[in-house]
Order: sequence, then C-alpha cells, then structure tokens
Amino acid sequence: MTFDQFLRILRARWKLAAGIFVAAVLITVIATLVFPKKYQASTTVLLDSRPDPVSAQSMNTLSAMSFLMTQIDVIESPAVAQRVVRLLRLDENPTLRSQWAEETEQRGDYIAWLGDLMSKGLKVKPSRESNVIEISYEGADPTFTAAMANAFAQAFIETTVQFRTTPARQYASFFEERAQLAREKLEKAQIELANAQKSKNIIASDERLDVENQKLLELSQQVLALKAIRSESSSKRAQANVSPDQTADVLGSPVVANLKSQLALQEAQLNQISERLGSMHPQVLELKASIETLRNRVVSETRRITGGVGVTANINSSRERDAVQAYEDQRTKVLQLKEARTELAVLERDVESAQRIYDAIQLRLSQINLESNNSQAGVMVLSKATAPVKHSSPNMLLNVVIATVLGALLSMMTALILELIDRRIRSADDLTRLLEVAVLGTLKGPTRKSGFRISGPSHRKTAALTTTS
Repeated sequence: MTFDQFLRILRARWKLAAGIFVAAVLITVIATLVFPKKYQASTTVLLDSRPDPVSAQSMNTLSAMSFLMTQIDVIESPAVAQRVVRLLRLDENPTLRSQWAEETEQRGDYIAWLGDLMSKGLKVKPSRESNVIEISYEGADPTFTAAMANAFAQAFIETTVQFRTTPARQYASFFEERAQLAREKLEKAQIELANAQKSKNIIASDERLDVENQKLLELSQQVLALKAIRSESSSKRAQANVSPDQTADVLGSPVVANLKSQLALQEAQLNQISERLGSMHPQVLELKASIETLRNRVVSETRRITGGVGVTANINSSRERDAVQAYEDQRTKVLQLKEARTELAVLERDVESAQRIYDAIQLRLSQINLESNNSQAGVMVLSKATAPVKHSSPNMLLNVVIATVLGALLSMMTALILELIDRRIRSADDLTRLLEVAVLGTLKGPTRKSGFRISGPSHRKTAALTTTS
C-alpha cells in the first residue's frame, strides 16, 4: 500500500475515523473525571556506605548498584511491610480484620495478608548517581499516604538494625560458650603447671637453672684446680720418698738450712781439732757427739717435712675426691632440673596457648557484644513525607495525550481493517493492479468543469475510462 492509497482510504472513511478518535478522547476525559483521585507522598533515605565504626567493616561489600538493589529488595520485602503494619497498629483495625475474614475465610496469617495489602501502593526508586533511595506511597488519603511513606522508611531502618544485631547476638551466644570452654581449659592448664612446680619445688625455673649452672661451672673450675694441686703434691710426695733431702720443701726449709750450716761448721772444727788433738781427745769426742746430734736433727726435720708433704698430698687427694663428688652431684641436679624444666616448659606452653585462645575469643566476644547492641543502621532520612496537596493520579493532561495518540492509531487501524474487508477502487492504480486493465484516461468528478484526459499508449488488451472524485 502506497502513501497515496493510505490517504485516499482515510479521506473516504474520515467520518468513522473521526468518530472513533473523538470517542476515545471523550471516554478518557470522562474516565479521568470519574475515577477516584490518588495522592502520592515520598520520603528519601541516604545509605551510608562508610566503614562501620563498631564492626570496622564496610556496609557495601558489593558493587554500588548491587548494594542499592539489595536495599530496594529489603524495602519491598514482606518483613518491612509487616513491620509497618505493627508500627501503625493496622492489625488492630476492625474493618481490615473483617475484610481479611471475608476474603480469606480466616485462613492464613492476618499480618502477612495485611502487609501484602499495604505494600501494593509502595514504590521505591533508586538514584542514579548517589546512594539516595526515594520511598513513595500512593493512596486515596493524603494523610495516610504520608504516614505510610514515613512508616516504610522507619521500618526499613529498624529492619536494617535487626539484620545487624540478630546475627551478632547469635554469634555472641556462640562465643560465650567457646569462651567458657577456653577459660576452663586455661584454668586446668594453670593448675597442672602449679602442681608440677610445687612437686618439683620449682617456681622461677629459668632463674634457678641459671644459678645451678653457675654452681656447676664453679665446681668444674674448682675440680680442675684441685686436680692440679693434687698432682703437684703427689709429685712432691714421690720425690720425698725417693730423695727426701732433695725435695723443695726440705731445701727451702730455714730450720734444715740452719742445722746443715751448723753441721758443716762443726764438721770443719772437728777436722781441725782432730788433726791437732787426735781422735780421742775429749773435745773431739764432744764435737762428734754434737755433729751426730745435728745429723739426727736434720734427718728428723727432713722426715717431718717430707711427712707433711705426704699429709698435704693426702689432703689434696681427699679434697679432689670431695670436689669431684660435689661436681657429679651438682651435674646430676642440673640434669634433673633441666628435665623438670622441659616438663614445665611443655605445661607453660599449654598455658600460653590456652591464654592466647582465651584472649582472642574474649576480644571477639567484646566486639560481637558491641555489634549486638549497635542501634545505628547506616541509613539516614533526608526528607520526611508530608501530606500532598494535589493528587498524583489520574493526570488529565497525560491521559488526554495518551488518548489522542491511541485514538488516532485506533481510528487509522479501524479504517484500514474495514478497507481490507470491503475493498474499493480508490484510484487508477487500484484499477490497474486489481482488474489488470489499461487505464485510457481519467475524468474529474461532476462537480468540476473540466474535460477528460487521455492517457498515453497502453500495452493492455483491454482499456477503461475512469472518473476521479
């Protein structure tokens, strides 16, 4: 169909098309005036996506759009609608209860049914460039719509707080149980450590081990020194047994040196007197007796000194044995102390591990308790809804525009459908295409004073003369 044919059809059926168009517009205007007026009230809320100072976590763990969509789903959820019913105490309205009983025959949950009924007028629209959400409610009463919009915002905030605090309270109960078990385990480990310290008489194990190691080191040094002294005294005793008069103590003794000096002097006098007086002279005999006495005194003093060397050697040997025994006893004591220290170290590590677990659980429990008592939702009301002055629907201008467009389309579609049902010749092109005849010329309608016009040569087998109207 060409545009010329379309215009010819509309021109032929303009009365029907105009009637349909006018009827559509009139029906729309009448319906707009008859339909009850509805009012829409809106409130806006801001979602704070900054980190929560209590939980130190960000509210928005998703993308910005996903976060907004999630909050919109929460606002439109039955939980928020039922909280609105409780906030406004709509469940106490006898008219609504009678309506519920009539529609459901008192089957199902009344609060849930009422929440679904109240949520029908709810509209939620997110902002494109920010975290602001507009909550609108539409109804017949302007005051009621404003109250419902504000109630939905308040219910959304309270539901958000509940979503935070309810899991936190459940976690708090869990962590309290774990903290109790951790505390019992810590107390048990501390008791075992205290009993072990008491049984082994060890309190400050590290300090005592250092003291005992120091004693062991001192005894080791003392044993080495006594071994050297005992070795020296043994050598002196051996030399005293072989050559008593050649020992260092004998040679260094002033008594022995004095006796030997007197002995040498008297022996020299004896030699002089013997040559002069003879061997039987009383002076000679007296000198000989004195010399013998000196010799006996030297031998006696030498024996006394060498005997003292033996006694010293025996004393040094005894001291060495005592020192070695003390060293062995101290070494055994240190080994036992180290073994006990190892056992205590295991118990101390158990106590430290139990303490760390208990401290970590207590820290987490304190954090959870703060979160469970947190009344901040991270949602702030930017503007509260007020009772609207003008109705939001029906909108006369919008409805007339829509009726105009739809009426025009409906009228044109009706004309075209009727044309398809009752096809007519509207132009020479229709005659040529439908009847397959050649058009010789066209004549103007009888209202016009003009002759006919002959068309050009035709290649058809038949010809026709048409008139134009």
